[in-house]
Amino acid sequence: MALRINIPPLTRVILVVLVGLSVVYQAAAYRQNKPGDSKIQTGVPWIALTPQLSIYYPWAYVTSTFAEKNVLTLLVGAPTVLYGGKYLERAWGSAEFGKFLLIVVLLSNVVASCLYVLLFAITRADAQAWVSIQGSIALQAAFLVAFKQLVPEHTVTILKGVIKIRVKHFPAIFLTANTISGTVFGTHTAAVLSWLGFLISWTYLRFYKRQPDLSGTNTGGTTLRGDASETFAFAYFWPDIVHGPVAAVTDGIFNLLVAARICIPFSAEDIQTSNDQANARGEAGLPSLMNQGSRRGGSGKREEAERRRALALKALDQRLQAATANRQPPGPSAPMPSSLGVSNSALEAATDKKDDSTMV
Repeated sequence: MALRINIPPLTRVILVVLVGLSVVYQAAAYRQNKPGDSKIQTGVPWIALTPQLSIYYPWAYVTSTFAEKNVLTLLVGAPTVLYGGKYLERAWGSAEFGKFLLIVVLLSNVVASCLYVLLFAITRADAQAWVSIQGSIALQAAFLVAFKQLVPEHTVTILKGVIKIRVKHFPAIFLTANTISGTVFGTHTAAVLSWLGFLISWTYLRFYKRQPDLSGTNTGGTTLRGDASETFAFAYFWPDIVHGPVAAVTDGIFNLLVAARICIPFSAEDIQTSNDQANARGEAGLPSLMNQGSRRGGSGKREEAERRRALALKALDQRLQAATANRQPPGPSAPMPSSLGVSNSALEAATDKKDDSTMV
């Protein structure tokens, strides 16, 4: 029986666009950079984003993300979109997944373009204005942030168990690797895009993304805005040893934004509910992406429905246990000692005697 690969619709479209635009870009770049040409152009501005020419090709703010510069980066980007997109689209739905992609792609490229224009204005170096901003690095960083939110404690094994890494450590490793590569090998655009993808996706998921209230404890409605859980705080993306300093800096920045009425602080109820949902997601774990592709299309939706139902039941059970613990019935009252030193049995005997005399 032939292997049937089930890919959600939006992920399928994104994968086709990524491969198609990457092939077109590399072919166009090869043609205009033929050996022997006296004038070598460094990019294809109608596909890849060039800050100096972006006003003439505004669609490049989107297409540049799906135009990988070479075969090696395409071999990394395509599996990331395939497996990451399959899981996130099934977890969030196509509409919310598409919104997430659009926000990360557009804002990452717009901010990166502005940064290079600013560098050009400061340094007057033409290379900053004519740099080619492209590749799915921002999406890769965003996917890692999303997995950190959904399944932070899941362990990924590499080389048949020789290397084991938890999902929550991948964003820091990814950013560190790209930062070192940008400094040593000059791939500064990849470093910039990785940081922008990380910051933009975390900001959106932390403060803005709507998600269902699986615990049923939020009295303001059936959806929550953002993720106020402690494990998704900015400091928890980094090693334990630097949690304190990072938290001090980020908390100070957040307090300034709150004072400027740019951000709204989380309530205690929001934090508790988000913590409950984070615990429920951790208990559910990460389904096998490799096995999902070999099943029928309907089973993927059923499995996702079952997963969400399990999350809701887990969160509800935790809330019920907490409520029961807070309303423990008082224990049996102890006999009240007599302040005059008379025993309780003597008092009871005296009371019985008085009742008998009254009856007589």
